[in-house]
Amino acid sequence: MGVNHATSGAAVWFAATAALPRFGTEAYPLSAAGILSGAVVCAGAALLPDADHHSGTIAHSVPILGKVVARGIEDASGGHRHGFHTILAGALVTLLAVLVGRFTLPIPALGVVPVGPAIATIGLICFAVKARELVRSWAGAWAIGVLAAVAVVVFAPDNPTWFPIAVGLGFLTHIAGDLLTVEGVPAPTWPVQITPPKAWARTPVLRSVWKRNGYIAVPVLGHAGSWRETLLGAFLGLYCLYAVVVVVARAAHVSLVALG
Repeated sequence: MGVNHATSGAAVWFAATAALPRFGTEAYPLSAAGILSGAVVCAGAALLPDADHHSGTIAHSVPILGKVVARGIEDASGGHRHGFHTILAGALVTLLAVLVGRFTLPIPALGVVPVGPAIATIGLICFAVKARELVRSWAGAWAIGVLAAVAVVVFAPDNPTWFPIAVGLGFLTHIAGDLLTVEGVPAPTWPVQITPPKAWARTPVLRSVWKRNGYIAVPVLGHAGSWRETLLGAFLGLYCLYAVVVVVARAAHVSLVALG
């Protein structure tokens, strides 16, 4: 479900920005503002694969145009949970994010401004806050997206890799989430769908992992929207809340141990 996709995207971003420094890489935002804005961008990107669904969150983001775009993607990719729910689509979207991230402009007093990521952030954050039901109206969601874009302009790190990393992680997190449901996702070999042999397809447990249509699944969450998915979403939400507290505390040079 959209709300859990958005939450999982943010959770993966927080986990990644906590883990990457241990590998000696600087491909992540160092500032608290960068980490927080990246988390919401990643949450919004985690909704992108459902742009192939004419009834999804993105389809309702803009009157008329949203449904037209979603229907176009749905038809072009072969339907919901088809071509746009693949590793290939994730790679293409990430490549597009790299190109968007390179769109910058020199502005007096601000220096080189990441205009591309700022514009893309408007939509991604709009999707995320609406999916999380943080606001009731789409107008409010778009307004928050604009404010977030301003924050990206002011606080975005000099290293441009944070934006495609956030988008790519969010997109792939969505696919991983759908993989955990009964419905599954297309195989990594898409557009080539290899179907299982008959003996495999007749075996109760195996056929739920590698399906007759070539899809794969690790259905530990059951069907989309199940109580198990809701429980996982709640756990990830608590983790995100914890991560926000840690990031803000570190930015304010406050020790959580001292507070305890």
